[in-house]
Formats: sequence, structure tokens, C-alpha cells
Amino acid sequence: MATSALYQSIELLSQEKGIDPGIVVGAVEEAIALATRKYYKTQENMRGELNKETGEITAYIYKTVVATEEEIEDPVNQITLEEANELAPGVEVGSEIRMYRDTSPLGRIAAQLAKQIIFQKVREAERDTVFQEYAHREKEVLTATVKRVEGQDIIFDLGKAEARCPRREQSRLEQFTVGERLRVVLLKVDRAAKGPQVIVSRAAPELVQSLFQSEVPEIYDGTVIIRAIAREAGERTKIAVQSRDKDVDPVGACVGMKGMRVQSIIRELRGEKIDIIEYSDEITTFAEKALQPAKVSRVSITELQEKQLEVIVDDTQLSLAIGKKGQNVRLAAKLLGWKIDIKSEEEKRQEVEQQMQVMAGTPATPIEQVSELGDSIIQKLVAAGVTTVEALADMTPEQLEEIPGIGEKTLEKISVAVRHYFGQFEEAAEEAAEEQSEGPAEESAAADTNEISEGNSEKPTPEAAESTAEAELENAAEVLEEAEQVRSAQAEEDDLAAADASHEALAEQVAENQSVTAEELAVDNVPPADAEELRELEIEENKQGEDGE
Repeated sequence: MATSALYQSIELLSQEKGIDPGIVVGAVEEAIALATRKYYKTQENMRGELNKETGEITAYIYKTVVATEEEIEDPVNQITLEEANELAPGVEVGSEIRMYRDTSPLGRIAAQLAKQIIFQKVREAERDTVFQEYAHREKEVLTATVKRVEGQDIIFDLGKAEARCPRREQSRLEQFTVGERLRVVLLKVDRAAKGPQVIVSRAAPELVQSLFQSEVPEIYDGTVIIRAIAREAGERTKIAVQSRDKDVDPVGACVGMKGMRVQSIIRELRGEKIDIIEYSDEITTFAEKALQPAKVSRVSITELQEKQLEVIVDDTQLSLAIGKKGQNVRLAAKLLGWKIDIKSEEEKRQEVEQQMQVMAGTPATPIEQVSELGDSIIQKLVAAGVTTVEALADMTPEQLEEIPGIGEKTLEKISVAVRHYFGQFEEAAEEAAEEQSEGPAEESAAADTNEISEGNSEKPTPEAAESTAEAELENAAEVLEEAEQVRSAQAEEDDLAAADASHEALAEQVAENQSVTAEELAVDNVPPADAEELRELEIEENKQGEDGE
């Protein structure tokens, strides 16, 4: 069946764009229908139709047939059975009736509108095709050709689509030329992008992994496994490898004879440095190897949950372990997946000293505070590692003499300066003690009472101490008052006893002087009887005399 020139052009366009010809035909028919409806200024349903053999494009409106006028809900797009039979006899209810419109009056504007619609539909179909082709291939390494340079972005030709490599995904060591074939990593497919929607990278770690797989047969067949990769494109890459065969050296396999394998990869990456490290399940051992070429003294885990390590290196290895702008330790931390706190031996020693001083309760005073030493002596002491006054005070004269530049005179000057430094604190302590001893008696008594009453080891709060002191003061005052009362009563009793004793002595002396017996003294002391008692006695005596007679 012969096809028209128009349909042949559609097939050619479809092959070039990699889309289905039916999508292009549908776009042409939709464009003609839209242009015709706009020309006739109608809201009726309209369709376009392309004849593949003749290449003729027609447009028609269609209406749905209903039984009666009462059933018509949309007069524009519905027609009664009676009216439909007049136009096309034999139609049935529910079928569609076509009414063709003449497309010959369509002018240049309608053709331009149709062209825009066709391009839009083709572009959407092309995007869908690219998305379906590459959406499931993320992180895959593809071979691409440099097509053009747009600003800082590089446009690659993948064959079926174009890909964009932004500046952040490029290595600073690379310069691209049009027509050059390179390997790129497919990062993602951006469906919403206006330009090329496939994003590729030359800085992803997967590129290094793919290069090692292609250059090292042991990695390709699975004898050697790549466990981790940390990369800063254009600077340095660290790759950790592990061997499944104990007889195969993973690092040696990757390096190759005289470094041929790794040198080939370095050339592909434009001279980027590569550190190949043997993987270890022991994190401390792995950390020592990850920080190469620096030599590590020891590694310890400081925080297991937070994955934090402390690495101690020699003072001469500190800058090498950190690397240029912290690159070496940063890549090592990325390779391990742990945080690394790197310190020199001197920094660790000072940290331990400070911790010991804190635990011992002795403050660490910088040696610079002893102004009598002078700057030259302080510099010599600091150079020898003596940075605190306490450490200087603990040193013997023999140890000080071993320090370069310290002689007998300097030793004597240091001794005097240290003695004066600590002496000022002793004088201050004595003055504070004297001021405290001259305080009010109530405060001293309260302090003594507080010390006696502290039976437990816990330190009381200031409020509790104050209330306890007040209570003890009141108790002491009551005890003093009771003691005073007892003392007063005892003094009164002693005075009464002394008075009685003096009275008895006076009576005895009087009795001796008058030569009077005690009986007489007692009779003399009887008070005189009254007149009534005397009359009764006389009457009683008279009665007794009469009875006797």
C-alpha cells in the first residue's frame, strides 16, 4: 500500500526522535481539529482525520443521537433521531453522526497553530520516551560524546538523548573538547527540566568503581570486592578493597604490575590521586589504614553510638594526617562512616594533664601569670613542656637544670619567683582567717553549732543551714538561762545556810556569857500567858486544895 509523502515525513520524524509514528499522526489530527474549530468559532466536538494513502486531512464535528427532544441535555453536541435521519438515513439512537467541515479556507495562522501543537506533542512524546529509557538506569556508567558547551555546563550525546553535566559534577582537572568520548555516570532523569532532562556526572564515586572493574580482572570476577569509596573529584580518591581469596592481595591486584592498572585509571581521571586501602572489619585497624600515608600512633573509640573515633598521631605526622585543607582526614571519615577527632601526642598529653589536675582538685595556672620570671625564662620553660605554675613547683632543681638555658642563677630566680607567687596566696589566707576570728560571737557560736550538728555526709543547703543555726542559737540561749537560774537558786540557799549558822553561833555565845542552861533559855523564851489563862489555873488549884482537905 502506497503511502503519501506526508505520512512518509511523519515516519521519518518518528525514527529520528525515537517515538511511535501513531503519536505524531494523533498530534497532526488534533492540531487540524483545533485549528478548524477556532476558524469556525464553534464549541462543538471536532476531530481531525488523516488519510495515509492520499495524505488528505479532514475535519468534522460529531453529535450523539438521542430519541426525543426531551432527552437532549447538550444541544450543541446532541441531536434527535428525527433530525439525524434527515442527514443520514438509518442511524440509531446512541450512535454518532458526522458533519464534515471544509478545511480549504484555513489560512496561514491556522497552519502555524497546527505546527505549534504538533511540535509540542512530539516534544512531550520524546520526553516520555527518554524517561522510560533512562529512569531505571540511575548510577549506571554510560559512554557519551561531548556535543556542545553551554556556559559552564557540558552537553553530552548519549545516542538516544542528550545529557547535561553541570559544573558541580565536573572535575576541576578536566577540559572537554567537542567530539570527545568519555564515560559518565547517569545521576537522575529530571522530567520537569526544559532542556536536556538526563543529568550525568564525572565526579561521582561510581565512575572510579567502574574504571577499576574494567581495569582489574579480580574485581570484575568478584575475587576482590570494593567495600567503600570516598572521592573529591580532581583532588584525591580513597578506595577500600577486600579479597575473598586469602592468596590474592587486594591492593596489589588493583595497583598492577609496576602500577600499570592504577596508572591507566589515573590517566582517565586526568591525574587525580588514588589511595588504595585494604579493608578491615576492625574499625580501629581500618582507621589506621584509611589515614595513610600518615602513621597513626593509636586509635580509640570515644563514642560508639555516635560513631566517633579519637586518633593520636606523632607531632611530626599531624599535618600529614590532616592533609591539605583537611582533605585526608575528611576523606578518611567519609570512607569509614565515622567521625574522626585527630590529635597530636603533645595535645593529648596536655589534655590528660588538665584532666588529672581537675580530678586532683588543683587548678592549672598558666606560667605566664608569674611575672617575676621574665619572658625569656617563660619561653624556655614552655619550650620544655612546662606550661603551668603547678608543674613548675613540682619539679626538682635537678630537673630544672636539665632544661637548656637554665643555670644556677636562673634556678635561684625561678625558686624566688615561685615562692613569692604562692606566698601571696598564703598571706591572703591568713588575713581572711584573722577577719573571720574577729567576727561576732553569735556567728562563731552558730558556726560551731553547725559543725557539731552535721551528722550526715551530705552538704546542707544555705536555707537549711541558716534555719539550723537559728535553732541552735535559741537552744544555747535557753540552756544559758536555765544555768543562770540554777546558779541564782544555789546562791540563795548558800546565803540562808550561812545566816542560820551565824544565828546559832550568836546564841551559843550569849548562853555562855550569861551562864544560862538551855532549859532556862527555852523557858525564858516562852511568851507570857494572858489573864484568862491565869484565872483558870488559880481556879483549878483551889479545887484541888479543897478536894485534898
